[in-house]
Amino acid sequence: MKNKKKKGMTRRDFIKKVGYTAGAIGVSATFPKILKPARAAAKDHILVGRPLPVTGPVAAFAQSSPWLDNRAIDQINKDGGIYIKEYKKKLPLKVKILDTESNPTKAGELASRLILKDKIDIMYVSATPATVTPVSGVCERFKMPSVSTMMPVEMFLHGGTYEWCFNASMSVRDFMASFIQAWDQVETNKVVGLCAQNDADGMAWAKGASGALGPRGYTLVDLGRFPPGTNDYTTQINGWKKGNVEILFANMAPPDFTTMWRQCHRMGFIPKVCTAGRAGLFSVAMEAIGGDLGIGVTSEAVWLPAFPFKSSLSGETAKQFSDAYEKASGKQWSQPLGGCHAGYEILADALRRAQTLDKETLRKALADTDLMTLQGPAKFTEKNIAISPSGCLQWVKGKKFRFEAILVSSGNYKNLIVTGKTISIPKLKGMS
Repeated sequence: MKNKKKKGMTRRDFIKKVGYTAGAIGVSATFPKILKPARAAAKDHILVGRPLPVTGPVAAFAQSSPWLDNRAIDQINKDGGIYIKEYKKKLPLKVKILDTESNPTKAGELASRLILKDKIDIMYVSATPATVTPVSGVCERFKMPSVSTMMPVEMFLHGGTYEWCFNASMSVRDFMASFIQAWDQVETNKVVGLCAQNDADGMAWAKGASGALGPRGYTLVDLGRFPPGTNDYTTQINGWKKGNVEILFANMAPPDFTTMWRQCHRMGFIPKVCTAGRAGLFSVAMEAIGGDLGIGVTSEAVWLPAFPFKSSLSGETAKQFSDAYEKASGKQWSQPLGGCHAGYEILADALRRAQTLDKETLRKALADTDLMTLQGPAKFTEKNIAISPSGCLQWVKGKKFRFEAILVSSGNYKNLIVTGKTISIPKLKGMS
Protein backbone atom coordinates (compact mmCIF):
# COMPACT_ATOMS: atom_id res chain seq x y z
CA MET A 1 0.00 0.00 0.00
CA LYS A 2 2.76 2.46 0.86
CA ASN A 3 4.32 2.27 -2.58
CA LYS A 4 1.10 2.02 -4.53
CA LYS A 5 0.88 5.60 -5.82
CA LYS A 6 3.94 7.12 -7.40
CA LYS A 7 2.08 10.22 -8.63
CA GLY A 8 0.94 11.26 -5.16
CA MET A 9 -2.61 11.90 -4.01
CA THR A 10 -5.35 10.56 -6.27
CA ARG A 11 -8.61 12.41 -6.81
CA ARG A 12 -10.38 9.74 -4.74
CA ASP A 13 -8.03 10.50 -1.83
CA PHE A 14 -8.49 14.22 -2.42
CA ILE A 15 -12.28 13.98 -2.22
CA LYS A 16 -12.10 11.89 0.93
CA LYS A 17 -9.85 14.42 2.64
CA VAL A 18 -11.48 17.61 1.42
CA GLY A 19 -14.95 16.22 2.06
CA TYR A 20 -14.10 15.74 5.71
CA THR A 21 -16.34 17.46 8.23
CA ALA A 22 -13.72 20.12 8.95
CA GLY A 23 -13.53 20.87 5.24
CA ALA A 24 -9.77 21.40 5.09
CA ILE A 25 -7.28 19.39 3.12
CA GLY A 26 -5.23 17.07 5.28
CA VAL A 27 -1.86 17.19 3.60
CA SER A 28 0.94 14.66 3.61
CA ALA A 29 4.35 14.66 1.99
CA THR A 30 2.72 13.32 -1.18
CA PHE A 31 0.81 16.58 -1.59
CA PRO A 32 3.36 19.26 -0.64
CA LYS A 33 2.10 22.33 -2.48
CA ILE A 34 -1.15 22.77 -0.57
CA LEU A 35 -0.91 24.31 2.87
CA LYS A 36 -0.83 22.22 6.01
CA PRO A 37 -3.40 23.59 8.49
CA ALA A 38 -0.80 23.84 11.27
CA ARG A 39 1.21 26.35 9.26
CA ALA A 40 -1.70 28.61 8.33
CA ALA A 41 -0.65 31.36 10.74
CA ALA A 42 2.92 31.61 9.39
CA LYS A 43 3.82 34.62 7.26
CA ASP A 44 6.59 33.03 5.27
CA HIS A 45 4.17 32.52 2.39
CA ILE A 46 1.25 34.08 0.56
CA LEU A 47 -1.97 32.29 1.44
CA VAL A 48 -4.81 31.90 -1.05
CA GLY A 49 -8.23 30.74 0.15
CA ARG A 50 -10.05 28.51 -2.32
CA PRO A 51 -13.61 27.37 -1.55
CA LEU A 52 -14.39 24.70 -4.14
CA PRO A 53 -17.35 22.32 -4.75
CA VAL A 54 -15.32 19.12 -4.58
CA THR A 55 -18.46 17.12 -3.75
CA GLY A 56 -22.17 17.60 -4.42
CA PRO A 57 -24.23 18.31 -7.57
CA VAL A 58 -21.68 20.61 -9.24
CA ALA A 59 -18.56 18.65 -8.27
CA ALA A 60 -17.71 18.22 -11.95
CA PHE A 61 -16.39 21.79 -11.86
CA ALA A 62 -13.65 20.62 -9.48
CA GLN A 63 -12.77 17.49 -11.45
CA SER A 64 -9.28 18.73 -12.32
CA SER A 65 -8.29 19.50 -8.71
CA PRO A 66 -5.80 19.03 -7.13
CA TRP A 67 -3.78 18.55 -10.33
CA LEU A 68 -4.61 22.00 -11.64
CA ASP A 69 -3.93 23.74 -8.34
CA ASN A 70 -0.59 22.04 -7.80
CA ARG A 71 0.49 22.75 -11.37
CA ALA A 72 -0.34 26.45 -11.11
CA ILE A 73 1.41 26.73 -7.74
CA ASP A 74 4.51 25.01 -9.13
CA GLN A 75 4.65 27.48 -12.00
CA ILE A 76 4.16 30.52 -9.76
CA ASN A 77 6.77 29.32 -7.27
CA LYS A 78 9.37 28.01 -9.72
CA ASP A 79 11.70 30.97 -9.07
CA GLY A 80 10.96 31.24 -5.37
CA GLY A 81 7.52 32.78 -5.55
CA ILE A 82 6.44 36.43 -5.68
CA TYR A 83 8.47 39.37 -4.37
CA ILE A 84 6.75 41.17 -1.48
CA LYS A 85 8.46 44.43 -0.59
CA GLU A 86 7.47 44.56 3.09
CA TYR A 87 9.33 41.27 3.59
CA LYS A 88 12.11 42.23 1.17
CA LYS A 89 12.05 38.79 -0.39
CA LYS A 90 10.08 36.40 -2.52
CA LEU A 91 7.33 34.45 -0.79
CA PRO A 92 5.96 31.17 -2.13
CA LEU A 93 2.26 30.86 -2.85
CA LYS A 94 0.22 28.33 -0.90
CA VAL A 95 -3.44 27.47 -1.26
CA LYS A 96 -5.98 26.22 1.23
CA ILE A 97 -8.86 24.40 -0.46
CA LEU A 98 -12.12 23.82 1.41
CA ASP A 99 -15.01 21.74 0.11
CA THR A 100 -18.28 23.68 -0.12
CA GLU A 101 -20.18 20.46 -0.92
CA SER A 102 -21.98 22.54 -3.60
CA ASN A 103 -23.88 24.24 -0.76
CA PRO A 104 -24.21 28.07 -0.80
CA THR A 105 -24.59 28.34 2.97
CA LYS A 106 -21.48 26.29 3.59
CA ALA A 107 -19.58 28.26 0.95
CA GLY A 108 -20.26 31.48 2.84
CA GLU A 109 -19.30 29.92 6.16
CA LEU A 110 -16.03 28.60 4.76
CA ALA A 111 -15.20 31.97 3.24
CA SER A 112 -15.59 33.58 6.67
CA ARG A 113 -13.40 30.89 8.20
CA LEU A 114 -10.67 31.42 5.61
CA ILE A 115 -10.64 35.16 6.23
CA LEU A 116 -11.05 35.27 10.01
CA LYS A 117 -9.33 32.09 11.16
CA ASP A 118 -6.86 31.18 8.45
CA LYS A 119 -5.94 34.81 7.72
CA ILE A 120 -5.72 34.41 3.96
CA ASP A 121 -4.17 37.14 1.80
CA ILE A 122 -6.47 36.74 -1.21
CA MET A 123 -9.52 34.67 -2.13
CA TYR A 124 -9.93 32.61 -5.29
CA VAL A 125 -13.36 31.07 -5.90
CA SER A 126 -14.90 29.37 -8.91
CA ALA A 127 -17.83 27.32 -10.14
CA THR A 128 -21.45 28.49 -10.30
CA PRO A 129 -23.43 31.00 -8.22
CA ALA A 130 -23.81 28.43 -5.45
CA THR A 131 -20.15 28.99 -4.63
CA VAL A 132 -19.15 32.33 -6.08
CA THR A 133 -22.07 34.49 -4.90
CA PRO A 134 -21.93 33.72 -1.15
CA VAL A 135 -18.13 33.80 -1.08
CA SER A 136 -18.06 37.14 -2.90
CA GLY A 137 -20.56 38.57 -0.43
CA VAL A 138 -18.34 37.58 2.48
CA CYS A 139 -15.27 39.05 0.78
CA GLU A 140 -17.03 42.37 0.28
CA ARG A 141 -18.05 42.42 3.94
CA PHE A 142 -14.49 41.87 5.14
CA LYS A 143 -12.77 43.85 2.37
CA MET A 144 -10.88 40.83 1.08
CA PRO A 145 -9.58 40.96 -2.52
CA SER A 146 -11.16 38.13 -4.48
CA VAL A 147 -10.93 36.60 -7.95
CA SER A 148 -13.73 34.43 -9.32
CA THR A 149 -14.05 32.33 -12.46
CA MET A 150 -16.44 29.82 -14.05
CA MET A 151 -19.62 31.80 -13.38
CA PRO A 152 -21.25 34.03 -16.02
CA VAL A 153 -20.74 37.72 -15.42
CA GLU A 154 -24.49 38.41 -15.40
CA MET A 155 -24.90 36.23 -12.32
CA PHE A 156 -21.92 37.87 -10.68
CA LEU A 157 -23.41 41.33 -11.21
CA HIS A 158 -26.78 40.14 -9.93
CA GLY A 159 -25.11 39.71 -6.53
CA GLY A 160 -24.64 43.46 -6.19
CA THR A 161 -22.05 46.17 -6.74
CA TYR A 162 -18.55 44.93 -6.02
CA GLU A 163 -15.47 46.81 -4.88
CA TRP A 164 -13.25 43.96 -3.67
CA CYS A 165 -14.37 41.11 -5.93
CA PHE A 166 -13.44 40.58 -9.58
CA ASN A 167 -15.04 38.08 -11.96
CA ALA A 168 -13.29 36.83 -15.10
CA SER A 169 -15.71 34.59 -16.92
CA MET A 170 -18.12 34.14 -19.79
CA SER A 171 -21.41 35.88 -20.61
CA VAL A 172 -24.94 34.49 -21.01
CA ARG A 173 -25.42 37.04 -23.79
CA ASP A 174 -22.55 35.46 -25.70
CA PHE A 175 -23.90 31.98 -24.98
CA MET A 176 -27.25 32.89 -26.52
CA ALA A 177 -25.58 34.24 -29.66
CA SER A 178 -23.60 31.02 -30.13
CA PHE A 179 -26.57 28.77 -29.32
CA ILE A 180 -28.79 30.46 -31.89
CA GLN A 181 -26.01 30.13 -34.48
CA ALA A 182 -25.87 26.41 -33.71
CA TRP A 183 -29.66 25.98 -33.82
CA ASP A 184 -29.86 27.80 -37.15
CA GLN A 185 -27.83 24.96 -38.68
CA VAL A 186 -30.65 22.45 -38.08
CA GLU A 187 -34.02 22.64 -39.83
CA THR A 188 -36.62 23.09 -37.09
CA ASN A 189 -39.91 24.87 -36.44
CA LYS A 190 -37.97 27.26 -34.16
CA VAL A 191 -40.07 26.38 -31.12
CA VAL A 192 -37.85 26.25 -28.02
CA GLY A 193 -38.83 24.52 -24.79
CA LEU A 194 -37.18 26.03 -21.72
CA CYS A 195 -36.06 23.68 -18.96
CA ALA A 196 -34.47 25.83 -16.25
CA GLN A 197 -34.03 25.17 -12.55
CA ASN A 198 -35.20 27.60 -9.89
CA ASP A 199 -31.70 28.74 -8.97
CA ALA A 200 -29.45 31.63 -9.95
CA ASP A 201 -28.10 29.84 -13.02
CA GLY A 202 -31.52 28.77 -14.24
CA MET A 203 -33.13 32.17 -13.73
CA ALA A 204 -30.31 34.01 -15.50
CA TRP A 205 -30.52 31.70 -18.50
CA ALA A 206 -34.31 32.00 -18.60
CA LYS A 207 -33.99 35.78 -18.68
CA GLY A 208 -31.37 35.57 -21.42
CA ALA A 209 -33.54 33.27 -23.53
CA SER A 210 -36.66 35.40 -23.22
CA GLY A 211 -34.82 38.46 -24.51
CA ALA A 212 -32.76 36.85 -27.27
CA LEU A 213 -35.03 34.37 -29.02
CA GLY A 214 -37.92 36.53 -30.26
CA PRO A 215 -35.85 38.87 -32.43
CA ARG A 216 -34.31 35.84 -34.15
CA GLY A 217 -37.69 34.32 -35.01
CA TYR A 218 -37.80 31.72 -32.24
CA THR A 219 -40.84 31.01 -30.04
CA LEU A 220 -40.25 30.18 -26.38
CA VAL A 221 -42.37 27.62 -24.50
CA ASP A 222 -41.68 28.38 -20.85
CA LEU A 223 -43.46 26.18 -18.30
CA GLY A 224 -41.80 27.88 -15.35
CA ARG A 225 -38.94 27.06 -13.04
CA PHE A 226 -38.64 23.87 -11.00
CA PRO A 227 -36.53 23.04 -7.93
CA PRO A 228 -33.12 21.37 -8.12
CA GLY A 229 -33.40 17.67 -7.35
CA THR A 230 -36.70 17.21 -9.20
CA ASN A 231 -37.03 13.54 -10.16
CA ASP A 232 -40.23 13.54 -12.24
CA TYR A 233 -40.41 15.65 -15.40
CA THR A 234 -43.63 14.16 -16.78
CA THR A 235 -45.48 17.48 -16.61
CA GLN A 236 -42.74 19.35 -18.43
CA ILE A 237 -42.27 16.69 -21.10
CA ASN A 238 -46.00 16.52 -21.82
CA GLY A 239 -46.04 20.31 -22.02
CA TRP A 240 -43.18 20.36 -24.52
CA LYS A 241 -44.96 17.73 -26.61
CA LYS A 242 -48.16 19.77 -26.54
CA GLY A 243 -46.23 22.89 -27.51
CA ASN A 244 -44.63 21.11 -30.48
CA VAL A 245 -41.15 21.85 -29.13
CA GLU A 246 -38.28 20.85 -31.44
CA ILE A 247 -35.46 22.56 -29.55
CA LEU A 248 -34.94 21.87 -25.85
CA PHE A 249 -32.98 24.53 -23.97
CA ALA A 250 -31.98 23.39 -20.49
CA ASN A 251 -29.93 24.75 -17.63
CA MET A 252 -29.54 22.16 -14.88
CA ALA A 253 -27.01 20.53 -12.60
CA PRO A 254 -25.54 17.38 -14.21
CA PRO A 255 -27.46 14.81 -12.09
CA ASP A 256 -30.77 16.55 -12.81
CA PHE A 257 -30.13 16.71 -16.54
CA THR A 258 -29.39 12.99 -16.54
CA THR A 259 -32.78 12.30 -14.94
CA MET A 260 -34.67 14.63 -17.28
CA TRP A 261 -32.99 13.51 -20.52
CA ARG A 262 -33.54 9.83 -19.76
CA GLN A 263 -37.21 10.50 -19.07
CA CYS A 264 -37.52 12.39 -22.36
CA HIS A 265 -36.35 9.31 -24.24
CA ARG A 266 -38.56 6.96 -22.25
CA MET A 267 -41.59 9.10 -23.02
CA GLY A 268 -40.75 9.40 -26.70
CA PHE A 269 -39.89 13.09 -26.63
CA ILE A 270 -36.73 13.49 -28.70
CA PRO A 271 -36.27 17.07 -29.88
CA LYS A 272 -34.17 17.80 -32.93
CA VAL A 273 -31.83 19.92 -30.79
CA CYS A 274 -30.98 19.79 -27.10
CA THR A 275 -28.77 22.44 -25.52
CA ALA A 276 -27.82 21.56 -21.95
CA GLY A 277 -26.30 24.51 -20.15
CA ARG A 278 -24.18 23.70 -17.09
CA ALA A 279 -24.56 19.90 -17.37
CA GLY A 280 -23.43 19.83 -20.99
CA LEU A 281 -20.08 21.35 -20.09
CA PHE A 282 -18.75 17.95 -19.06
CA SER A 283 -18.04 14.71 -20.88
CA VAL A 284 -18.49 12.88 -17.57
CA ALA A 285 -22.05 14.19 -17.43
CA MET A 286 -22.72 12.84 -20.92
CA GLU A 287 -21.29 9.47 -19.90
CA ALA A 288 -23.49 9.41 -16.80
CA ILE A 289 -26.67 9.54 -18.89
CA GLY A 290 -25.91 6.08 -20.22
CA GLY A 291 -25.40 4.54 -23.65
CA ASP A 292 -25.21 7.03 -26.50
CA LEU A 293 -27.82 9.41 -25.11
CA GLY A 294 -25.22 12.18 -24.84
CA ILE A 295 -24.58 12.19 -28.59
CA GLY A 296 -25.81 15.39 -30.20
CA VAL A 297 -26.24 17.36 -26.98
CA THR A 298 -24.95 20.92 -27.33
CA SER A 299 -23.67 23.23 -24.63
CA GLU A 300 -21.58 26.28 -23.91
CA ALA A 301 -17.96 26.03 -25.01
CA VAL A 302 -16.08 28.04 -22.41
CA TRP A 303 -12.70 26.42 -23.02
CA LEU A 304 -11.58 23.73 -25.45
CA PRO A 305 -8.12 22.37 -26.30
CA ALA A 306 -8.48 24.04 -29.71
CA PHE A 307 -8.87 27.54 -28.23
CA PRO A 308 -6.07 29.89 -29.42
CA PHE A 309 -4.78 31.00 -26.01
CA LYS A 310 -1.68 30.37 -23.90
CA SER A 311 -0.92 30.29 -20.19
CA SER A 312 0.87 33.41 -18.95
CA LEU A 313 2.53 31.22 -16.31
CA SER A 314 4.01 28.49 -18.50
CA GLY A 315 3.51 29.55 -22.11
CA GLU A 316 1.59 26.33 -22.77
CA THR A 317 -1.13 26.35 -25.41
CA ALA A 318 -4.61 25.10 -24.56
CA LYS A 319 -3.83 21.85 -26.38
CA GLN A 320 -0.55 21.35 -24.51
CA PHE A 321 -2.25 22.06 -21.20
CA SER A 322 -5.11 19.62 -21.84
CA ASP A 323 -2.65 16.96 -23.01
CA ALA A 324 -0.65 17.38 -19.80
CA TYR A 325 -3.79 16.89 -17.72
CA GLU A 326 -4.81 13.78 -19.64
CA LYS A 327 -1.33 12.29 -19.33
CA ALA A 328 -1.15 12.95 -15.59
CA SER A 329 -4.70 11.92 -14.71
CA GLY A 330 -5.60 9.35 -17.33
CA LYS A 331 -8.89 11.23 -17.74
CA GLN A 332 -10.36 13.39 -20.46
CA TRP A 333 -9.76 17.14 -20.34
CA SER A 334 -12.48 19.22 -18.70
CA GLN A 335 -13.65 22.72 -19.61
CA PRO A 336 -12.92 24.29 -16.19
CA LEU A 337 -9.21 23.60 -16.80
CA GLY A 338 -8.91 26.86 -18.72
CA GLY A 339 -11.00 29.10 -16.50
CA CYS A 340 -9.68 27.75 -13.22
CA HIS A 341 -6.07 28.07 -14.38
CA ALA A 342 -6.78 31.63 -15.53
CA GLY A 343 -7.81 32.57 -12.00
CA TYR A 344 -4.35 31.64 -10.73
CA GLU A 345 -2.79 33.62 -13.58
CA ILE A 346 -4.80 36.71 -12.65
CA LEU A 347 -4.06 36.64 -8.92
CA ALA A 348 -0.36 35.92 -9.50
CA ASP A 349 -0.14 38.79 -11.98
CA ALA A 350 -1.82 41.18 -9.53
CA LEU A 351 0.45 40.11 -6.68
CA ARG A 352 3.56 40.59 -8.82
CA ARG A 353 2.50 44.09 -9.81
CA ALA A 354 1.38 45.05 -6.30
CA GLN A 355 4.49 43.60 -4.60
CA THR A 356 2.63 43.80 -1.32
CA LEU A 357 0.01 41.99 0.73
CA ASP A 358 -1.69 45.28 1.58
CA LYS A 359 -5.34 44.64 0.72
CA GLU A 360 -6.14 48.03 -0.80
CA THR A 361 -3.05 48.00 -3.02
CA LEU A 362 -3.84 44.46 -4.11
CA ARG A 363 -7.43 45.44 -4.91
CA LYS A 364 -6.17 48.25 -7.14
CA ALA A 365 -3.75 45.86 -8.86
CA LEU A 366 -6.62 43.50 -9.66
CA ALA A 367 -8.64 46.40 -11.07
CA ASP A 368 -5.72 47.26 -13.38
CA THR A 369 -5.40 43.71 -14.75
CA ASP A 370 -4.72 43.50 -18.48
CA LEU A 371 -3.54 39.95 -19.11
CA MET A 372 -3.78 37.26 -21.76
CA THR A 373 -4.54 33.97 -20.02
CA LEU A 374 -5.19 30.37 -20.94
CA GLN A 375 -8.90 31.31 -20.91
CA GLY A 376 -8.37 34.38 -23.09
CA PRO A 377 -8.02 38.11 -22.38
CA ALA A 378 -8.68 39.36 -18.85
CA LYS A 379 -9.20 43.11 -18.49
CA PHE A 380 -11.67 44.23 -15.86
CA THR A 381 -14.29 46.90 -16.51
CA GLU A 382 -15.45 49.46 -13.97
CA LYS A 383 -17.98 46.82 -12.85
CA ASN A 384 -15.12 44.42 -12.01
CA ILE A 385 -15.93 41.95 -14.79
CA ALA A 386 -13.81 40.59 -17.63
CA ILE A 387 -15.73 38.63 -20.26
CA SER A 388 -13.91 35.65 -21.74
CA PRO A 389 -14.60 34.18 -25.20
CA SER A 390 -17.11 31.37 -25.63
CA GLY A 391 -18.97 29.45 -28.30
CA CYS A 392 -21.21 26.40 -28.63
CA LEU A 393 -19.98 22.81 -28.62
CA GLN A 394 -21.65 19.55 -29.54
CA TRP A 395 -20.86 16.14 -28.11
CA VAL A 396 -20.25 13.44 -30.72
CA LYS A 397 -18.97 9.88 -30.51
CA GLY A 398 -15.26 9.99 -29.77
CA LYS A 399 -12.22 7.90 -30.61
CA LYS A 400 -9.86 8.33 -27.68
CA PHE A 401 -12.70 8.92 -25.21
CA ARG A 402 -16.37 8.01 -25.30
CA PHE A 403 -17.48 11.52 -26.24
CA GLU A 404 -15.65 14.25 -28.10
CA ALA A 405 -16.54 17.95 -28.20
CA ILE A 406 -16.56 19.83 -31.50
CA LEU A 407 -17.09 23.57 -31.81
CA VAL A 408 -20.18 24.15 -33.96
CA SER A 409 -20.48 27.92 -33.54
CA SER A 410 -18.21 30.71 -32.36
CA GLY A 411 -20.91 33.23 -31.48
CA ASN A 412 -19.41 36.68 -31.01
CA TYR A 413 -15.79 35.45 -31.17
CA LYS A 414 -14.55 34.82 -34.70
CA ASN A 415 -11.08 33.88 -33.46
CA LEU A 416 -12.56 30.61 -32.16
CA ILE A 417 -12.28 28.10 -34.99
CA VAL A 418 -15.46 26.14 -35.77
CA THR A 419 -14.66 22.45 -36.30
CA GLY A 420 -18.04 20.98 -37.23
CA LYS A 421 -21.71 21.53 -38.02
CA THR A 422 -24.62 20.95 -35.67
CA ILE A 423 -26.34 17.59 -36.17
CA SER A 424 -29.82 16.59 -35.03
CA ILE A 425 -30.27 14.47 -31.92
CA PRO A 426 -30.25 10.83 -33.11
CA LYS A 427 -33.30 8.72 -32.36
CA LEU A 428 -31.89 5.81 -30.38
CA LYS A 429 -33.59 2.53 -29.60
CA GLY A 430 -33.60 2.07 -25.85
CA MET A 431 -30.78 2.85 -23.47
CA SER A 432 -27.71 0.78 -22.65
